[in-house]
Amino acid sequence: MNILLIGEDAAGVRTLRSLPGDGSHRIVAVMASPSLQSGAGTSLWDMAGKLGYTTWPAQLVKDSNFAKQVREQDVDIIINVHSLFLIRKEVLEAPRLGSYNLHPGPLPRYAGLNSVCWAIYHGEKKHGVTLHKMEPGIDTGPIAYQELVEIEGEETGKSLTAKCVDVGVPMILRLLGAAEQDRSKIPSIPQDLSKREYFGREVPHNGNLSWRLPAREIFNFVRACDFSPFRSPWGHPRAGLGDCEIGIVKVQLTGKPAEAAPGTVDQTSHSGVAVACADEWILVQQLFHQGKYLPATAKLRSGDRLKDGTAPAAPQP
Repeated sequence: MNILLIGEDAAGVRTLRSLPGDGSHRIVAVMASPSLQSGAGTSLWDMAGKLGYTTWPAQLVKDSNFAKQVREQDVDIIINVHSLFLIRKEVLEAPRLGSYNLHPGPLPRYAGLNSVCWAIYHGEKKHGVTLHKMEPGIDTGPIAYQELVEIEGEETGKSLTAKCVDVGVPMILRLLGAAEQDRSKIPSIPQDLSKREYFGREVPHNGNLSWRLPAREIFNFVRACDFSPFRSPWGHPRAGLGDCEIGIVKVQLTGKPAEAAPGTVDQTSHSGVAVACADEWILVQQLFHQGKYLPATAKLRSGDRLKDGTAPAAPQP
């Protein structure tokens, strides 16, 4: 079977490493962004080159003329894993068996971007991973496989993404196994688009943190953004300290009622700094300031007053 792999990030690298090397499949090419590094420090582009695969820039999928190249290479199936580009309809339809996308969300819910972040932000207890056939609409094609994962009480954007990758890569191997036996064995379950939820490039509160929110909402927002030490797609929730903006990276719930004004910094300890929210004290443990991660105790003192963030939303890539 001739496979065209399109992807980015650690998920793309994991997929490439997992594809069978027994000769049952041929990777026609790997498409990725030449300049993009994954969170692990090695890009899919670099990894594919080191392994001897042909590499094509991922942005070619936006060109309808690229479909001719796909057909000329006798591509049977396109596998898309966390790619950054919207694939043209002509390209999607060029492979003999079609094109499939691994989406880190339980479609039709959580379609679009940063679904892992949104699920944590909304306080979900479960999330999911979906492998679906691609259609011109974003995340709209019929589902081949879907599996749910638990969201733990202190789950972060980074840890939930890793769970989704762990579940998703075996789905791809199941798909290839079914396709190799008989095209009709590939499941095709239509999505109920009346239940569709779509999220774009927006970030809650434009990325600003308000201490006037309940502690639980702040806790969910901060951990949804927590991909440290790697780049967060939402950045870190911003708060004001004097004349500067700081990012809030890690917090913990205390369950202790707060009667002080929101944003008031109270006692500090080796584990963090207590800050008043609308209803409770929250323990701020780590900050991001001037390009560095810092323990909260290095910047905050009892008696300080944190302000709500007011910076404009950072541009999204």
